[in-house]
Amino acid sequence: MNFFQKFIDSRILGVLFLTVAGTAGAQSTPPSSVDASFIQSTRGIADELLGQLGQKLKAAMATDGPVAPVSVCKEAAPSIAHQLSLANQAKVTRVGTRVRNQNMGVPNAWQKEALTQFETRLSQGEKATDIEYWQVGDNGQGKSELRYAKAIAVQPQCLSCHGSAQDIVAQLAEKLRLEYPNDQATGYSAGQLRGAVVITRPLP
Repeated sequence: MNFFQKFIDSRILGVLFLTVAGTAGAQSTPPSSVDASFIQSTRGIADELLGQLGQKLKAAMATDGPVAPVSVCKEAAPSIAHQLSLANQAKVTRVGTRVRNQNMGVPNAWQKEALTQFETRLSQGEKATDIEYWQVGDNGQGKSELRYAKAIAVQPQCLSCHGSAQDIVAQLAEKLRLEYPNDQATGYSAGQLRGAVVITRPLP
């Protein structure tokens, strides 16, 4: 099979996957059945999490060096997510394609589906900043909930903690070993899918 045929086959498989996922209620655009203001506020929650976390990471690196973000991600990220969850009557968290924080980063079934779709769409040339996942589902108690995921790609500055194991400086590697003894979140390159911000909200 030549390269062109492999490329065509991968495109077809990607389209088929998205089509099948769509029949299960998942889609890459907001569901028309949900109020536009609710959609926008959901996006806003994800942006708020990323914005607050980004500020804390930059501040920590500026004052305490490259080892500091390890503690920020472990302590500040769950705290910010918890505060946003309470403020918005939602469940807000981050999940990863490779898990570092077992208490926060393990995706459930619909989140795994979202990550798989994101991988496919990134490989087809979509920008990570534009990639979203939407689904309306049952919360297990007979009520509807909105499920949303926003892709997170690896940025060059992320590689100090998430790049190749041999490229992570010894002091930082030791910090990661102590904080995350079961760490799987290394070996990434810039532009790869790191994970997603995921939000579950009961529909009004």
